[in-house]
Amino acid sequence: MPQFVPRPLIRYRRSPGRNLAATLLLVGLSLAAFAGAGRADAASPDGERIDVGDITLNSVLLEPAGKPQLPPVVFLHGASTSLLDPMFSFRQALEGKARLLFVDRPGHGKSGAGPAKYILPDAQADAIALLMERRGITRAIIVGHSFGGAITAELAVRHPDKVAGLVFLSPAVYPWKGGVDWYYNAASVPIAGWIFSTLIAPPIGFFALDTAAKAVFAPNTMPADYVQKTKASQALNPVSFHRNAEEIAALNDWAKTASPLYRNIRAPTVVITGDTDDIVSPQIHSEQLARDIPGASLFVVHNLGHKSDYVARDLAVAAIETVAGKHPDLDAIRRAVEERIAGDGKP
Repeated sequence: MPQFVPRPLIRYRRSPGRNLAATLLLVGLSLAAFAGAGRADAASPDGERIDVGDITLNSVLLEPAGKPQLPPVVFLHGASTSLLDPMFSFRQALEGKARLLFVDRPGHGKSGAGPAKYILPDAQADAIALLMERRGITRAIIVGHSFGGAITAELAVRHPDKVAGLVFLSPAVYPWKGGVDWYYNAASVPIAGWIFSTLIAPPIGFFALDTAAKAVFAPNTMPADYVQKTKASQALNPVSFHRNAEEIAALNDWAKTASPLYRNIRAPTVVITGDTDDIVSPQIHSEQLARDIPGASLFVVHNLGHKSDYVARDLAVAAIETVAGKHPDLDAIRRAVEERIAGDGKP
């Protein structure tokens, strides 16, 4: 589900005075109805689990019926979710136009967690590069939302030959001040973290679902079927919750050494973010990334929150077309998105 279970994923601690009850409520941010965690959705493909060395990755590959209009596109989801999240946003808009690969990142969805190294974006990028080979994809446009942006950047740095273009959607890619909220640290420690992830997080997430999910979309409106279609409740699985916490707790230190290498990226790049994103800072992440990657284009959408992949989907699709060498009017599409969401969050 949304990209970081508690309200601010990469919240730079802007509201340290939030009371404990409110904080606990938001621990379940992207965590869905616990009771339905194992329920199947007939409309959602299960994917194929493929061994890529010391880990097994689950993915769904959608093939076009005729000649593709675009290069292959690989979608990388954020934290506390699975490949169903980008499928919810992009499948209808892009199916039939390209080979579309939706990946469950290590430790999420139906992918294995693998060794401890897979909490870091560089190891995840290596595994996904190998998965692309096993899926017969030589080069692709990589689309990463939120935490998935870190893996997108690492693919471009470590495997530039596999990258035809990059689209970053509200990415989390730089170090930030203030660290992460207490529940990430609580869930990430070796023994006590398992107790927290098993006994405390699931019931909190069960009761926090609706409020937490809406917080990730805010100020924009969450689709009524979002939680059901993305099977957000999977994030309440103790293994998934614990791994997610480990990833987020490690991201800040990882970004300190990884981010200076972004200047080496040469792939066509578009970065999209919202100016009301309270989960991942647009200034710390998106704006700096667009400065560091040579030739990157930045689109900051007014009154857009963290779910740029869904709320600004038409702009994201146009960005995919742009890095593929087509010429949609991105500025005009951005203005149209802004006009459509101008009243979101207003009384």
